[in-house]
Amino acid sequence: MSSELKTERKGSTLVLTLSDPATRNTLSEQLVAAGIEALNVAESSDEVRAVVLQGDNGNFCAGGNLRGLQARRQTGAVAQVQVLDQLHQFIEALRVFPKPVIAAVEGAAAGAGFSLALACDLVVAAEDARFILSYARIGVTPDGGATWHLSHALPRQLVQQWVWLAEPVSSRQLHAHGIVNWVTDSGHALAEALGVAERLAAMAPNAIASAKELVQHAATAGLTQQLEAERNHFVENLLHPNAGEGIQAFLDKRPPQFK
Repeated sequence: MSSELKTERKGSTLVLTLSDPATRNTLSEQLVAAGIEALNVAESSDEVRAVVLQGDNGNFCAGGNLRGLQARRQTGAVAQVQVLDQLHQFIEALRVFPKPVIAAVEGAAAGAGFSLALACDLVVAAEDARFILSYARIGVTPDGGATWHLSHALPRQLVQQWVWLAEPVSSRQLHAHGIVNWVTDSGHALAEALGVAERLAAMAPNAIASAKELVQHAATAGLTQQLEAERNHFVENLLHPNAGEGIQAFLDKRPPQFK
């Protein structure tokens, strides 16, 4: 079975499924390119309010294909740099995508699969899902922004432990550290993620996009810079028609109808 990205619309949510069950959904160049393209198309679609990223057949993603890595060792650095640059374009596309992206994790999220989950805005994980920075086991180092995302969320010592020892981390552990938002029974991660996406779809999309941008900006901004950014976003969204609808709906004691 070839590696592919399956796409399916469920209401206003686009479900992207990483699919190569024989390898626990390792990432091929074709799959990553398809992911970038799918996000580009979804960004311009008013019908898509959120994206859910999942893996096929009970696993999220096992990262890079080791046979491919072995082959690229024989051809030198250039080929591997190209593959990593493409993966990193996918990671950045997830980060800057203006709509919510929710990871629905079942089974293994290893290596770059862990990185993909970290790049999403929210994470739903099954009780028995396992996350692992497996790189040290094969003598390489993390990619896909894993060290950046984890170092912005956790103490340095804990990140170093996970990177060096390559030990599996449970959904409950990540939930305790605030990296996983919801833990579900096995087999229910997608349903939970779709439920969250439905709740987000009822909110003003312009405000959702602004809030995502503000939260990301806050990671590197000083207080004065962040206050300025908050002011600018607030005024911009206040003048948007959705704010008029939201305020009036609140005064009328009815659900708002955002566009």
